[in-house]
Amino acid sequence: MLLFTLTMTVSLLLSGCSSEASDSGQSGKSSDGATKLTLWTFVEQHAKFYKYMADEWNKKHPDKKIELQATTYPYDDMHNKLLLSLQSGVGAPDIADIEISRFSNFLKGKPQLVELNDIVEPVKDKIVQSRLNIYSKDGKYYGIDFHVGATVIYYNKELLGKAGVDPNKIITWEDFKEAGKKVVSATGKPMITIETNDLWSYWPLIVQQGSDFYGKDGNVTLDNEINVKTLEFLKQLLDEKIAKAAPGGGHHTEEYYGFMNKGGAASVVMPMWYMGRFTDYMPDLKGKMIIRPMPRWTADGNRSAGMGGTGTAITNQCKNVKLAKEFLAFAKLSREGNIQIWKQLGFDPIRWDVWDDPALKEPNKYTEYFGKDIFNTLMSVKNEINSPTITENTPKMNQLVVQSVLYKVLKEGSLSPKQALKNVAKEMKKQ
Repeated sequence: MLLFTLTMTVSLLLSGCSSEASDSGQSGKSSDGATKLTLWTFVEQHAKFYKYMADEWNKKHPDKKIELQATTYPYDDMHNKLLLSLQSGVGAPDIADIEISRFSNFLKGKPQLVELNDIVEPVKDKIVQSRLNIYSKDGKYYGIDFHVGATVIYYNKELLGKAGVDPNKIITWEDFKEAGKKVVSATGKPMITIETNDLWSYWPLIVQQGSDFYGKDGNVTLDNEINVKTLEFLKQLLDEKIAKAAPGGGHHTEEYYGFMNKGGAASVVMPMWYMGRFTDYMPDLKGKMIIRPMPRWTADGNRSAGMGGTGTAITNQCKNVKLAKEFLAFAKLSREGNIQIWKQLGFDPIRWDVWDDPALKEPNKYTEYFGKDIFNTLMSVKNEINSPTITENTPKMNQLVVQSVLYKVLKEGSLSPKQALKNVAKEMKKQ
């Protein structure tokens, strides 16, 4: 019976792998001679972008046409399915989107992804370097991001104006705190909202200072002095009523959108990709919000941090690696591709040399909402954008920081910043 069970299991696995081949990297030719390339993603908007770029590629390269078969899966399903197919050696797509916090899982041991140095090197000096490093191992690049994810501060200029505060004169976080006192006094509204169920109010502020949850060597640094003092600062803002805990716990909740849409707070710190949340969910703030660099912690400190991301990779099961590389370079490394990333997705593209391109100043829903100086702000911080250190334990670390640090310190007030960070650091050092 055991032998029979094992035989049937192997048979089913082989059968499953065989059926996977039809929607995976087993590329061939379509009826019109185009080369089939398969792509997996977990974001429908990404799939639409790739299909648009495939059409553009075919117009420019009629002798090397591709038929892109892009499939969108739920986040967990896609990453798990991709990891299993790479480990088994069959069933993977030619190209795949891999979310930043999962990417380290695909670099363990010998990566089952294709090295991309030959398409990166020609334009490397035009890319925000930190967005390459997070998808690299031993000097080899394995993923190309959509955006820098530059963290900025969104100000409600109407509320600041009522308090006589000039946002351009808020240089440091201490300036921000003093401006916040004026806003609260004049309007009765908090200066800023702080997340208690997510990381976006805390993580960028420590990465901005060159700190993180992990050091570059992969060792836990969660409870270091910078991280403790930063969390103490956020708690102080809440205690002094300069800040308010974000309704719903985070900046991606219906409660929060409704609160901000009514002018609930004078600012929020979030990455550039959050612009779409304003345009889509907070329409009444159109023309009232402006984008500025984050305040500095020190006189010469950085004013941004690169947060979030998706690394697009080519798997080692791809049958047409050269063509897949050429298409990926066209879609995500070319000037045209980076301009389309802005136009279609509203992301701050990884090529900083397009940030001052006239095409990025053409009217669209973002310039109409925030004004025409969006990329002037980005150009001013292009050399100040650190990205976080991602390890295979990052998902667990992030979960614990939210549940056992931010919630307990900023929401419950049951632990001090130092103690909460120390507790989680101790637990994660055992991993």
